[in-house]
Amino acid sequence: MNYIIALGLVFLLFGCSTKQKYNEMSIESSTTVLSDLINIPQDIRTYTEYMEDKTYNIDNNYTKAYFSVWNMKVPEESLESIQWPFKYFDVKSSYGENLLPLEQSFFDSMYTKSNFDSYLQASKKGITLQYTHIRALPTSRPLLSNPSLAGEGFPFDYLQNSSIHANVPVFISHYSNDKQWVFIFSRFTYGWVKSEDVVVVEDTAAMKWQNAKQVHIINEGLALYTDTNEALFNTKIGMMLPLIQESSTHYTVQTVSKYKNTQAMYNTTKISKEFARVSTLALNKNNLNMIINEVSKTNYGWGGVYGQRDCSSTLMDLYAPFGIALPRNSSQQGKVGLVIDLSTLDNEAKINMIKQKAIPFETLLYKKGHIVLYVGMYQGQVIVFHNTWGVKTKDSSKEGRFLIGKPIFSTLTIGSDLENYDEEAELLRNIQSMNIVTH
Repeated sequence: MNYIIALGLVFLLFGCSTKQKYNEMSIESSTTVLSDLINIPQDIRTYTEYMEDKTYNIDNNYTKAYFSVWNMKVPEESLESIQWPFKYFDVKSSYGENLLPLEQSFFDSMYTKSNFDSYLQASKKGITLQYTHIRALPTSRPLLSNPSLAGEGFPFDYLQNSSIHANVPVFISHYSNDKQWVFIFSRFTYGWVKSEDVVVVEDTAAMKWQNAKQVHIINEGLALYTDTNEALFNTKIGMMLPLIQESSTHYTVQTVSKYKNTQAMYNTTKISKEFARVSTLALNKNNLNMIINEVSKTNYGWGGVYGQRDCSSTLMDLYAPFGIALPRNSSQQGKVGLVIDLSTLDNEAKINMIKQKAIPFETLLYKKGHIVLYVGMYQGQVIVFHNTWGVKTKDSSKEGRFLIGKPIFSTLTIGSDLENYDEEAELLRNIQSMNIVTH
C-alpha cells in the first residue's frame, strides 16, 4: 500500500493550507465582505440545477480501499521513513504553546517516547473509538513555526498530521514507551493517536465487519448510542458502519466501544434511514445538494483540528458517500483520474481549458497547497467550491491574510476587489492542473 503522506513534508508543506510565510503579521479583521461572498450564490442548488443524474459502479473499489489496512501483512513504510519529524523539525524553527522556541530536550524526549525499537511488533488490526487526531509525534502539545510571522502560529500546528473518524479501520504498529500513544496506519496516512482512542479487533471480527453490507452516513454530527442508550460518538460524512438488520424506518448497525484495556466491545446501534444509506450515492443534484450542505457545516480546520475540515479533507469526505476514495492531501488528490496540465498556460488560456474540459462536480483544480472543486459557470465565470483559510494580501512591504475560514463558492479571482489584493498569490494564476476524478 502506498502511503504517499508518509513523507511527512507532503502533507505539512503541500497539504491544504493556503498559508504562506510573511515578514510581518497582518490579519484583516474589519467588517469588509468579499464581493464573491455577496455576488456569487452560496447555495449549492444554483450549480446543480441543470445536472444530469449519474451513477458510478465503483463501490467495490471504495470498500477495498476503506478496509485496505486490515488486509495487508505489514505497511511498506520503513522505520527510517516514519522518523521524518526528527529530520525535518529542529530547535531553530520550532515553537511551543507558549510561543517560545522549543528546546532540544523536547525532541529528545519525543524520540525516546516513540519507542522505535518496537516498530511493527504489535502488527494488529484496530479500530478507532471516536473522532481523533493523528499526530506526527506522540504528544498533544503543538509545534508552531515562528508565530510572529503572518500566516504562522494558530491554527497551524505542524504536528497535526490529520484526523480520523470514529469506528474506522486502522493497523496498529506499536505503542509509545509509556503506552499512552499508539502508532497507527489508516487508509490515507499514519501517525500517533491516543491509546484510549483505539481498540484491537480480532481477525474473525474484522472479517465479519468488512464482509457485511455497509451503511453510509449522510448526516454530519448525529449523536449515536448503544442499544442500552450509552453515548458513542457523533457521525461524520465519510463514515461507514456494517449493517446488522433493517426495518422500514431504521438501520441497525454494529458499532465499537472499549470493553477493557485494548479489547473491543461490539454494540448494536439504530440509525434512522433519513441519515444513512445502504449503498453509495448516485452523483446527482439531490445527493450533491445534501452532501455539500453537510460538509459545509464545519469551518476551516488545519489537519482536522477541533472537528473541522481543511480543503482536502472536505473533498475526501464529500466524495466518500459517492464511492470515490480520494487521498488525504491536496497534491495527491490532484493526481487522481484524468490529469490535464495547466501550468504553462496564462490566465485566459486556463479559463478556456476549464470551460472546454472540466465537468461540474467531477473536476478538481489544484495549486500548490490548495485544491478546489469545479461546480460550473455562473454569469460567465468559473465557480469553485472550497474550504479555505483566506486570501493573501500585500500592502507595500506588509503582507497578511484576509480571513475566510470556511467552505465557500467563489470565482478563481476571489479577493481581487480588496485594495491590498496580492495578484501574485491569485488562485487562478497559481493553478497548476485540473483532474477529472471520475475518468
